[in-house]
Amino acid sequence: MNPREDFGYRLHEAGASLRPFALRMVKDQDAADDLIQETLYKALKNKDKFSIGTNLKAWLYTIMKNTFITRYQKASRRQTFVDTTDNQHFINSGERTAHNAALSHLMTEEIMHAIDALAEHYRLPFLMYYRGFKYQEIADRLGIPIGTVKNRIHIARKQLKEKLQRD
Repeated sequence: MNPREDFGYRLHEAGASLRPFALRMVKDQDAADDLIQETLYKALKNKDKFSIGTNLKAWLYTIMKNTFITRYQKASRRQTFVDTTDNQHFINSGERTAHNAALSHLMTEEIMHAIDALAEHYRLPFLMYYRGFKYQEIADRLGIPIGTVKNRIHIARKQLKEKLQRD
């Protein structure tokens, strides 16, 4: 059987192991089910991006973690108000903010310290890519070749992975 043909079966098998990870992040059964469903949907939708022979569970965990972070960031933006006074402060209303300690479980502070520790020529392209810039946009803005951008982002990811696995 072709590995692409049985992708759905392999996804179903690996998907069962996502529940504990989802529950640790969201602390709610229904929200965990939603997160798992969205993760599996994104995996199916992007199955052409999965490299045969790589770890499917790790790929799913990455999709889940990124989905959770994106949801959290969107929720934070929805609850951010702009003060129109001269100082134009951003104000998060405590009465409308949903407190969720799950993000702390992802060790956000540790991740930010690891990113800050990157050399600037790696950190800047990595952060731009993380914020949604395309490789070509990064290359144009920084005035460097696109291959250099890709290489620096790859090295930044590798260094972050090594740093975060050590700690």
